[in-house]
Amino acid sequence: MKLQKDPNNWAMQLGDYSGKRYSPLDQITTQNVKNLKVDWSFSTGVLRGHEGGPLVIGDVMYVHTPFPNLVYALSIKEKGRILWKYEPRQDPNVIPVMCCDTVNRGVTYADGKIFLAQADNTLVALDAKTGEEVWKVKNGDAGKGETLTANPVVVKDKIFVGISGGEFGVRGHLTAYNIKDGKQIWRAYSTGPDKDVMIDPQKTTMLGKPIGDRDLGVSTWNGDEWKIGGGTTWGWYTYDPELNLIYYGTGNPGTWNPAQRAKDGKREGSDNKWSMSIFARDADTGAVKWVFQKTPFDEWDYDGVNENILADITVKGKPVKALVNFDRNGFAYTLDRVTGELLV
Repeated sequence: MKLQKDPNNWAMQLGDYSGKRYSPLDQITTQNVKNLKVDWSFSTGVLRGHEGGPLVIGDVMYVHTPFPNLVYALSIKEKGRILWKYEPRQDPNVIPVMCCDTVNRGVTYADGKIFLAQADNTLVALDAKTGEEVWKVKNGDAGKGETLTANPVVVKDKIFVGISGGEFGVRGHLTAYNIKDGKQIWRAYSTGPDKDVMIDPQKTTMLGKPIGDRDLGVSTWNGDEWKIGGGTTWGWYTYDPELNLIYYGTGNPGTWNPAQRAKDGKREGSDNKWSMSIFARDADTGAVKWVFQKTPFDEWDYDGVNENILADITVKGKPVKALVNFDRNGFAYTLDRVTGELLV
């Protein structure tokens, strides 16, 4: 939180917990931007898609790469001099399991550590000053189609990380680990029984009302399809410190063939919950406060992992603690981030 308040730092990929990606620094303006010239450049040496930005903490810039997930610490004052380099040893057999290039969406800084989610499902904490491993933990199994491409986020004493691989029959989840030693605190699934999803049908709300029905993460699927139901969590996570809620989206349902997911071959009743949904979870316990499904029975691979931007705005003449999501299905959603009610 302290690092986020100083605009000279960029301590997380989204800039801050709200997900706005906005910097209040005003040295560069619309008037003088045309005069910018290259001062120095740095090549990572990896010629694949780079899908995350560098972090800046004080006078150090931290740069990451797609597979093999190198991490560099660079001196800003010394025009990119390498302070340290981390090069994990990964089994290259993970590459064919990565559905959409070998990308990685960025490292995170907290507690004097750099956190990296490696393609081979290893979540590793590095000493920010030396690059040495502090701890590492396995978050999944590439043999089951699971990989890691998401950018983890730190909230208080926990680091949250998702999972990729919806195209390979992976069952999506979000997991919280202790930032000190990597101990798993909780894991919440996107599909399956309420106890696995951490839903209480009498307390968890959908569209502002208690869900009521039990185990919709099972009953809205054909047979046991929920076990390979996708709903992976490879996008972005935002957080409201006042509400202590972490927000994120789930991806497309698995398998891609919608006929396999339809109950008795019918679309009716086959919402495939809770794929393509926005979750609001208690950051401490993982319990779901509210959930909103954007595209039930997704047949188009829209995914639902785009940023859930937190903004205090006026909606229909009233001030609202809002969550704004621009989805790949072509709709923009404005919800009350306290209750999950759909406003616009």
